[in-house]
Amino acid sequence: MASYVLSSRQAYASVPAQPLQQMSLMFTADEIADARAIIHEAMPPTPQYAWPLLKAELGAETWVKHENHTPTGAFKVRGGLVHMRKRAERGETNGVITATRGNHGQSIPYAASRNGMTSTIVVPHGNSVEKNAAIKALGAELIETGADFDEARITCMQMAQERGLDMVPSFHRELVLGVSTYAHELFEAAGELDAVYVPIGMGSGCCGVISARDHLGLKTRVIAVVSENANCYKLSVEAGRPVETNSADTFADGMAVRVPHPDALEIISKGVDEILEVSDDQVADAIRLYYRATHNVAEGAGAAPLAGLMAQRDVMAGKRVGVILCGGNIDTGKMATVLDGNTPAP
Repeated sequence: MASYVLSSRQAYASVPAQPLQQMSLMFTADEIADARAIIHEAMPPTPQYAWPLLKAELGAETWVKHENHTPTGAFKVRGGLVHMRKRAERGETNGVITATRGNHGQSIPYAASRNGMTSTIVVPHGNSVEKNAAIKALGAELIETGADFDEARITCMQMAQERGLDMVPSFHRELVLGVSTYAHELFEAAGELDAVYVPIGMGSGCCGVISARDHLGLKTRVIAVVSENANCYKLSVEAGRPVETNSADTFADGMAVRVPHPDALEIISKGVDEILEVSDDQVADAIRLYYRATHNVAEGAGAAPLAGLMAQRDVMAGKRVGVILCGGNIDTGKMATVLDGNTPAP
């Protein structure tokens, strides 16, 4: 394989940036309705429940948005379905390639196959064994390269050019449009919540919640959650500019990002009310609480919002709060480690 030496900063610079005014996430009612129709061809709305044992544990009415109940076990499938349908409608039916730690990499082949396209998924070495298996089961070509997501993404961009494939980014307006539908479902069912906790990986889920809140004119606080070991978005918001980190060592692989996406960062900087860091130990505690209180399985990023609420239970006591269980795709060995009372290694 060729040697890829492009830096993370150069990799983003090599792709023409959409002007921020074109990246506006104030979607129209027609766009939202169309996205929901596309998604509901493949899956019903996911449930949202206010679990009694969570309220007893945390002192807050806690609504869980169950994105672990999608056909791929995570929220990303919504964005994939919308983006790939729009590609097909525009005649962009060439094969696609994308980089991922797993959930985005399942959503794209799932949606690509529904629209008659092939897909290639690039993941870093050491990626989740079970997520890799799911990607291949969906018919994608799987390529492992690089030490982490950001290195895999750089390779992916170069391979797109070499192979003549269309690069699907991890953050795109149509991806955010798709994933924003889960927030619309949550707010329609639960009403105006005092706060919603949502994790940040590359940012589409968080931006989707911001978009839905603003579209509906709600006053709900959006509290974004990052890993203390993968906190580039928090550092970037505080600095007022993109800040890269040297590593992203967390078992919550959906949040293991070193380089913030500039468009996502712009939207998150303006739209979130707070960015909260959580440790891997706190995430493991939240996975155990989810299993004990709801008998649902959560992956690391999926449990991070609940970990954030657990850390702020005194502040949120007596309030109505939403937490996004964005995915349940945790490897069996890691889940066993968590249920045994320990924290998995990154």
